[in-house]
Amino acid sequence: MANESNKTVKVRLVRGLRGTQSRHRLSVKALGLNKLNDVRELKDSPQVRGLISQLHYLVRVED
Repeated sequence: MANESNKTVKVRLVRGLRGTQSRHRLSVKALGLNKLNDVRELKDSPQVRGLISQLHYLVRVED
């Protein structure tokens, strides 16, 4: 159980936010991504996975 708590996922913003819905821009900001090609290493949780699935056309998950 302890190994599952420290799993992380790297998320990269690959498309610009121009022309996107305002709630999607807020979700990108919630992930901590500001500029194009920004990468954040986030804790792998259902909440983060939900944001990633909502923004599937803007972000890429890296290994």
